[in-house]
Amino acid sequence: MELRPYQQEAKDSIFEQWENGIKKTLLVLPTGCGKTIVFAKVTEQCVQNGDRVLILAHRGELLEQAADKIGKSTGLGCSTEKAEESCLGSWFRITVGSVQSMMRESRLSRFPEDYFNTIIIDEAHHCISNSYQRVLQHFPDAKVLGVTATPDRGDMKNLGTVFESLAYEYSLPKAIKEGYLSPIKAVTIPLTMDLTRVGTQAGDFKAGDLGTALDPYLKNIAEEMKEYCADKKTVVFLPLVKTSKKFCDILNKNGFRAAEVNGDSQDRAEILEDFENDKYNVLCNSMLLTEGWDCPSVDCIVVLRPTKVRSLYCQMVGRGTRLSPETGKDHLLLLDFLWHTERHELCHPAHLICESEDIAQKMTENLEKEAGCPMDIEEAEKEAAEDVISQREEALAKQLDEMKKRKRKLVDPLQFEMSIQAEDLAGYVPAFGWEMAPPSDKQKKTLEKLGILPDAIENAGKAAKILDRLDKRRSEGLTTPKQIRFLERKGFKHVGTWQFDTAKKLIDRIAGNGWKIPADIRPSEYRGA
Repeated sequence: MELRPYQQEAKDSIFEQWENGIKKTLLVLPTGCGKTIVFAKVTEQCVQNGDRVLILAHRGELLEQAADKIGKSTGLGCSTEKAEESCLGSWFRITVGSVQSMMRESRLSRFPEDYFNTIIIDEAHHCISNSYQRVLQHFPDAKVLGVTATPDRGDMKNLGTVFESLAYEYSLPKAIKEGYLSPIKAVTIPLTMDLTRVGTQAGDFKAGDLGTALDPYLKNIAEEMKEYCADKKTVVFLPLVKTSKKFCDILNKNGFRAAEVNGDSQDRAEILEDFENDKYNVLCNSMLLTEGWDCPSVDCIVVLRPTKVRSLYCQMVGRGTRLSPETGKDHLLLLDFLWHTERHELCHPAHLICESEDIAQKMTENLEKEAGCPMDIEEAEKEAAEDVISQREEALAKQLDEMKKRKRKLVDPLQFEMSIQAEDLAGYVPAFGWEMAPPSDKQKKTLEKLGILPDAIENAGKAAKILDRLDKRRSEGLTTPKQIRFLERKGFKHVGTWQFDTAKKLIDRIAGNGWKIPADIRPSEYRGA
């Protein structure tokens, strides 16, 4: 099996981290981008290198999926470490193991600490728990790869306590743009639901309280779904099994062919198969289908389980992001609701695509203003980013005006970020330990040499990102910080987006005019042409 370009890049990056002495590294791929295939190929390479590999997961479906993908993509077999099954005595070099079984001291004690050379953790956002840590601590010298879909910043900070680096990340917008995932259209349903009395537990809304709060709105939601989902293949996520069953009944009374699955469903496999074969057009569940289940033809997701956890929200939406051109699917429709809450941490479609919380809030506001109208999330994000940049520019203009009296030879990092329109730099939050440390003396010296004021950079991670960006800009022939500073002080806009040669010619003209701007040039309208 030939890997896609980003999958090959991911695999190469993982081995590069290990070869450089970084033992615990992380791979982030959106749901539907083939993370299992990537770690199957990583596993194959490890086995070729003579390693024994343990693949850890917290659910049986994930273990079965991993063993199946490894078999189909590499031809290698797997032993199992779960319940009564054991890999000890097996000649297979790969083991798929249940963390609930592996964590037990009675089982761990059977293994020498060097038994596994590589450990791969599927759905790695779970690995902060004591059960995973117990297994990792038993095999202290093993190389570790954690694999997860797009986590939220809270997850990344926590994962930063386990992993030493992020080997590779592939973003949802990039996957959509490159044609590997379905475009997403979000629509805000003009039905306001009150969550102000819903309590929180373990960092998220209490499922029991959500079920109670949601109950009075179920009939109205079904009515709204008739308008948007009548010809769609829809998965609905709800907070409780009883709420899921009740909503399924309401949908059937409203003309849908709905089914419900939960952890106790005896005929679960049959229901899922019937849904895939279009016997049903709506599938209701209480968080059962967030992991380990794929149905590419799903083209509508209804999230009736509001959450503050971005990784959970991404997993729910991820059930519908896979491509299915053979069924006529050309986009995923995502239904969002006007959840009324005093808190602002609630996940919305904007959190699938926006790295900056400012832009996410603006995009959510814009979608709510256009309630009832489906909007492509990439276009909505672009519009929100332009709005936020405009607001920031106004604030920056005031800040720079206050700084006029301060003579500086160096460019303030904020001015640099705004000029080159670098949202990733402006919204950067350090995740790993080394990133949180102050910039090193070497970083400061290099930044100053390249024209950036190092005193305003708080941590080594931000310094590294700016240095990488400066290096990339130099190779692409874009303007230097010093050119940006000089021309923007003269009133020119977004000089950071210009070519180096364009800026140089303009500066030469200004110099030849006695350091005055030529009469035929209006700085505020000049675009570097």
